[in-house]
Amino acid sequence: MKNFGHVNAATLEEAVSALRRYGNRAAVIAGGTDLLGKMKDEVLPAYPEALINIKTIPGLDFIRYEGGTLSIGALTRLEDIATNDAVRNGHAALAEAAHRTASTHLREMGTIGGNICQDIRCWYYRNPQNRFPCLRKGGGRCYAIDGDNRYHSIFGGSVEKGCYAVHPSDTAPALVALDATITTTRRAIRAEDFFQVSAAKTTVLEDDEIVSRIDLPPLVGKSAFVKFALRKAIDFPIVNCAAAIGLSRGKVRSARICLNAVHVKPYRAVKAEEAIIGKAIDEAGVESSAAAAVAGAKPMSHNAYMVPIAKAMVKRALLGCK
Repeated sequence: MKNFGHVNAATLEEAVSALRRYGNRAAVIAGGTDLLGKMKDEVLPAYPEALINIKTIPGLDFIRYEGGTLSIGALTRLEDIATNDAVRNGHAALAEAAHRTASTHLREMGTIGGNICQDIRCWYYRNPQNRFPCLRKGGGRCYAIDGDNRYHSIFGGSVEKGCYAVHPSDTAPALVALDATITTTRRAIRAEDFFQVSAAKTTVLEDDEIVSRIDLPPLVGKSAFVKFALRKAIDFPIVNCAAAIGLSRGKVRSARICLNAVHVKPYRAVKAEEAIIGKAIDEAGVESSAAAAVAGAKPMSHNAYMVPIAKAMVKRALLGCK
């Protein structure tokens, strides 16, 4: 690794000040499970001049209820979320998503804030020594379009001229389905508006903006999260799905369904939600909803197999809310 500066921030204000001082030449580090790997492999064209350590800021690691709202600090470890009874009982989709993220050791290090802000896993983007200067790095092309796109988007691309790398988070679709709000040092953002695709960015965060907490409203109903990966432990998802369902007299009165790892950002399946409203969560109801979820799929040359997997994930997530 190359030399870099290191700032142990004592407060969020101090961290923001350091980020402003360095501009886009600095990076925030918490658990470091994503960032350190990128630095060791020299994935990006520009190496950070400084890391702003926010683990030294007190008060950002918590899980508590405030007026019925579940609040989670940005530095809360994934393992703590996965095993917390309040999260498991009131927001099961998030607890299961945290539990299915990576390995036990990584969950003991990785934070919820880092998990939703993590970078893409495309093997062209992640190739060591910046071997492929792709669109997400300000280069001229997406190598996956004509190359190996087995794990890329089945719902089209983004970024000018098209980037098809998928968003890799497990907790992100749960937060979208649960209608969470993400609070930063500057503003409050609904989870479904938090994710963005641009050069070397996966969120709407500005260079001097840091996630501080996540708030989830009370869920009147049930939620579930399912994941398909080659290995149950450690692997990133090939497809995952979270659903939050409100029931009335055995019929669905409200639904939020979000797929991930199938698009450049978490993919809210609005058509699937519309298809299940007013129906029972039975085989016929979930089949029509799952079919609607993938009706607009546009798979690439090597990833058509992901379409039936996505359909199956929607069905299983909905049945998990029964």
